[in-house]
Amino acid sequence: MHGEFDYGVIGGGLVGAAVAYGLAKRGQKVAMFDEADIARRASRGNFALIWVQGKGVTFPVYSDWTISSALKWSGFAAELEELTGIRLHHRRPGGFAPYLSEEELAARGQELGTLKAHNPDYPFEILGHDELAKVLPRIGPDVAGASYCALDGDVNSLMLLRSLHTAFALLGGMSLPGSKVLGIKRDENGFHLETQSGEAHAGKIVLAAGLGNKELGRMVGFDVPVRAQRGEIMVTEKIAPFLHHPMHIIRQTDEGGVMIGDSHEETDDYNSVAMPVQSFMARRAMRIFPCLKTLNVVRMWSALRILSRDGYPIYAQSRTHPGAFLVTCHSGVTLAAAHAEKLAPALLSDEWNTVISSFGQERFHPDRDGSHRPGSENRSGG
Repeated sequence: MHGEFDYGVIGGGLVGAAVAYGLAKRGQKVAMFDEADIARRASRGNFALIWVQGKGVTFPVYSDWTISSALKWSGFAAELEELTGIRLHHRRPGGFAPYLSEEELAARGQELGTLKAHNPDYPFEILGHDELAKVLPRIGPDVAGASYCALDGDVNSLMLLRSLHTAFALLGGMSLPGSKVLGIKRDENGFHLETQSGEAHAGKIVLAAGLGNKELGRMVGFDVPVRAQRGEIMVTEKIAPFLHHPMHIIRQTDEGGVMIGDSHEETDDYNSVAMPVQSFMARRAMRIFPCLKTLNVVRMWSALRILSRDGYPIYAQSRTHPGAFLVTCHSGVTLAAAHAEKLAPALLSDEWNTVISSFGQERFHPDRDGSHRPGSENRSGG
């Protein structure tokens, strides 16, 4: 028997770890049940962006939620670094999204203009090639221009995951790797959990297991509309710093390597990469930055995004099993600060604010309650 807990967080990736940390920080006795590194976790393969621009075009409340998290990130990172001594390499210099045609650039301007109509303070600029070259001297001649948002940044996401787990333990949380949850039963005092490594009891539970939420959700009355989407990444050898702003498809890490990514493939195979996809990404990257042509690729990998039916987060409490919460999204890096500092307090009070309430499951059933259903969004990010 693992013990009795106020909260059991099921899932030890970035989403689960951020929520667990936020709960432990507020004095709760929390256990984090994790399948360990054999899990199909997005946390091991993300692009490490804290990305605002373009998110929420068809659902502006998601833009608000993303901005609120980005604005909390500096304090969130400083707190974790002070507590754990682990440097996260967080920065927020603003990010660029480059485009290779005037038509694409114009469409991007219209898209971001929609968000500015919702929020007059939405910070974005559209830069033509000559303006962009003043900031990014190595930009290629094929680049028509780029959009820029001052709120965009990045982080070392592997250090972030390590830091969240370390901070959680330092605050008294119990991490239980190798404890995949096999069964959940409701009783008068909360939830009985059967895991691969033993049994436990928690007053409340948070399902934060990514794709695993689909199966776990059925145990507590949720129909979880999530699917896998593969993204592939390649990393070059290390070179001297030249890219001091992240891009949504290219970024230079704190260690010097260049990451190239942003593929979208409707498959759940994450143990391989597709050479045509890698080739396409490489050709596009070399058009954006011709200086990449001479570099060797040292690593390639794929990982799975966790996407809801409309691409946005889901935050919900079970109607049939009160005290069981669902938390799922595909922007675990970007939203880590919001999950720890906004969502965790909401879980404690059982009272969602207006923004969090907008991400409930009711939006998938507008015929039942007239709720607005946002459009599709499968954008890149962290």
